Amino acid sequence: MTRTQGDALPPEESFSLDHFIGLYEAKDDPWDNETKWSDRRKYAVAMASLPRERYRSAYEPGCAVGALSVMLAARCDALLATDAVDEAVVQARAAVADLPHVRVDRALLPAELPTGTFDLIVIGDLLYYLSADDLRLTLDGLLTALEPGGDLLLAHFRDRDNPGGYDGFNVHAEVAARPELERLIHHEDEWFVLDVLRKAGQV
Repeated sequence: MTRTQGDALPPEESFSLDHFIGLYEAKDDPWDNETKWSDRRKYAVAMASLPRERYRSAYEPGCAVGALSVMLAARCDALLATDAVDEAVVQARAAVADLPHVRVDRALLPAELPTGTFDLIVIGDLLYYLSADDLRLTLDGLLTALEPGGDLLLAHFRDRDNPGGYDGFNVHAEVAARPELERLIHHEDEWFVLDVLRKAGQV
């Protein structure tokens, strides 16, 4: 099926915090991020896609149990990872306990965006849970936090069973339409879509 931007709409309301809390109450690692092959492969592709060997300061909202955070930490002088669910924060902090340059905080987007600036922002499997208004507010905040010349890496699930549904295809098209961003890398397969976009200007 041919996909076009606008063939699916974001949820009318963002998924509730209670929805995600319930997932962690049912299972320690709700998406099997630490063990599932498709996720391990996605993380490997993400790390290989980072254009720069090292970044000064990175931000990873929606870090879940911290599986990708550990990998990002090896490429960054400082990393702020956040999640809205307390249990996810506990697990992510345990995963990076021996990495003093990594901080894990509880934060809910778009209300609790960070106040600092970053030369790398990494977002995985998060944006399609947001309503159109919350997605716009989140992107506005993220692009304010991203320094000129900084990189934004997105990696989101492709819904193979419902090819007309709102998934990574749609949210990546929304982000890529922002005029201040230039797409450097695009990867798409049956499991996920990944983009690296650079903000106009110099680091």
